[in-house]
Amino acid sequence: MRKHDLRIVEESTTRVIASSGNFQIEYFEKVGSNDYEKLIQISKALAEEYGKMAILTHGTIQRYFNRKGSLPFIARYRGEIIGYIIGVQLEALDKETWARTDPNFGKHNTLYTYAFVMKSEFKGNGYAKMLKRVYLNWAKKQETLQYVTGHVKLGISSKFKGDIQIINRVDNWQATGKTFEYYRRNIDPDNLHVKKTN
Repeated sequence: MRKHDLRIVEESTTRVIASSGNFQIEYFEKVGSNDYEKLIQISKALAEEYGKMAILTHGTIQRYFNRKGSLPFIARYRGEIIGYIIGVQLEALDKETWARTDPNFGKHNTLYTYAFVMKSEFKGNGYAKMLKRVYLNWAKKQETLQYVTGHVKLGISSKFKGDIQIINRVDNWQATGKTFEYYRRNIDPDNLHVKKTN
């Protein structure tokens, strides 16, 4: 990676993509150091499920949010960041064995969902669903992208609508003691919603 890809800026640059009342979704054009601690605090909610490696650091914020080709979005309520979703091209994860063994590695057609988190007090009100929908719609608009992948707890991908393929399963993911599945789905309009469950 070239050094200019990781320039640290003080103030974040965002663009509002969608808004409704006190809630809005923004695309991070560049994450500034003024938002580092807020993002790190939110990421701690991922640790129980995904392990301590899911907690952001200054380095991972730079690497995944500010990398050329990444798709980072935040959800904001009354001016406060309450969640985020970040996708990176699969090839950005070339140090990960599972990424290199993906049949699409090297084709530059796959977006890996690196992290998706919403503060617990804002879950269940549709904000997370709206954030994911914006993310998938933007992914669909990228000329080269055809697939979205990610790691989720065993069984979670069965709640996704559309053509979902389980590429592999990993026992004791990130030393969590839990089994995760690595899924892939085509990016198309029929795959942009989560199935409702009773």
